[in-house]
Amino acid sequence: MTAPVFVIDSLEGVAAGAVVELAGPEGRHAVSVRRLQPGEAVVLTDGQGRGAAGTVVRTEGKDRLFVELAELPFEPEPAPRITVVQALPKGDRGELAVETMTETGVDAIVPWSAARCITRWKGERGLKALAKWRATAREAGKQSRRLRFPEVADAATTKQVAALLAKADFAAVLHEDRAYSSEPLATAELPAEGEIVLVVGPEGGVSEQELTLFEEAGAKAYRLGRSVLRTSTAGTAATALLLGRTGRWS
Repeated sequence: MTAPVFVIDSLEGVAAGAVVELAGPEGRHAVSVRRLQPGEAVVLTDGQGRGAAGTVVRTEGKDRLFVELAELPFEPEPAPRITVVQALPKGDRGELAVETMTETGVDAIVPWSAARCITRWKGERGLKALAKWRATAREAGKQSRRLRFPEVADAATTKQVAALLAKADFAAVLHEDRAYSSEPLATAELPAEGEIVLVVGPEGGVSEQELTLFEEAGAKAYRLGRSVLRTSTAGTAATALLLGRTGRWS
């Protein structure tokens, strides 16, 4: 089994052989929940690509863990980078989407308030929902042993999504209707570098007005397989497909 991952504020200036303290909530989880003991392997990360692998040398109290570092792995910026624009699902299916996309390997997630979304992020409720998405990405990044966690952006409007698509090297809107999406994503020509942006619509689908705006921004509608996936699973399936096709899973 691979070593557990814990998040640390900074790894700036650390070197192999140094002893680093893990404290706060992460230290408490390591000491009081995981009950790690001296000699056990752990990996520390800042969530931005830097890592520090080592072994526990001692614990203090209920929330302090000391790790002697042996290696300093680094997870480089991915190429091509994959961003999923995720329409807001109902209930906790948003966190499910974020969790599985993070575990799969997505690089960025943009919450989108689409026209047909039932869920709306407004005021304090919206801020709390966004915080949950970001916390989910962080925890899923740790669970899947990533050193570079996906960015979860502020909620975007349709116009903001269109602007994001216009800057992409490859932009796709996932659409189940063959009248709009005759080409499968599995055969689309993909860039070797740059930015790939996928749009996942809500359960009610992407509206014609939104689709038109996205097409004007340079995006094209693509389909996945024969079955119609829910909004909370489509992004994960599409991300997995692209990770395999671009060689990032090779």
